[in-house]
Amino acid sequence: MPVERVKTGIPGMDEILHGGIPKRNVVLISGGPGTGKTIFGQQYLWNGLQMGEPGILVALEEHPVQIRINMQQFGWDVRPYEREGMFAIIDAFTGGIGEAAKRERYVVRDPTDVGLLIDVLKEAIRDIGAQRVVIDSVSTLYLTRPSVARSVVMMLKRVLSGLGTTSLLISQVSVTERGFGGPGVEHAADGIIRLDLDEIEGELKRSLIVWKMRGTSHSMRRHPFVITDKGIIVYHNKVLRVTRRGVFEEELREEGE
Repeated sequence: MPVERVKTGIPGMDEILHGGIPKRNVVLISGGPGTGKTIFGQQYLWNGLQMGEPGILVALEEHPVQIRINMQQFGWDVRPYEREGMFAIIDAFTGGIGEAAKRERYVVRDPTDVGLLIDVLKEAIRDIGAQRVVIDSVSTLYLTRPSVARSVVMMLKRVLSGLGTTSLLISQVSVTERGFGGPGVEHAADGIIRLDLDEIEGELKRSLIVWKMRGTSHSMRRHPFVITDKGIIVYHNKVLRVTRRGVFEEELREEGE
């Protein structure tokens, strides 16, 4: 039986995933500051809307008003979709404080209460029939209590997968960190896409690699990507590699997996 997949719609990404993310997977989008994690998540949701798939963005680190402004800079105006009941932002940032926050439909009054967040998330998913969910960032939920990282991700996974969504959890790591944003989260997630920003010969270069993806084969190579005024473009036919001398070399190479 063929795997049912969800297209990210991000140029080059679905080729790397050999067709897209298996449906109901919960995927960590892990990386340091400036790597493009938030844009990746927002682009995934926007592309879903273009395919008629309702989506939800859980905002834990930024005001919903600012998120709408930032998305619009890429040409992703989500307000008409909110009015149509196809898109929702869950405000888990303001705690309902401020005039703008009072106009939000879905508000988590105590953003530190994971149980409350899950209740609001369930309500929103059912209300709009969401097929895609992005939580930005899941690390906020266990930043001060890393020991609960795995259990928090497992709780979210049960809800997100159980309600039929294909979801991205944005996971923050420090610039030098080798992990994926919390002890045990890599085992709880169905997939991990790691985004990196490296200084190479005096220039910053972005790249990503799929560390794992349950239910599908995928490219095992590190691919460069860029952020344009229309979003992320992944070069699925290029590889960023490290030589023994530690020098990164970018070379054109056709994917053969």
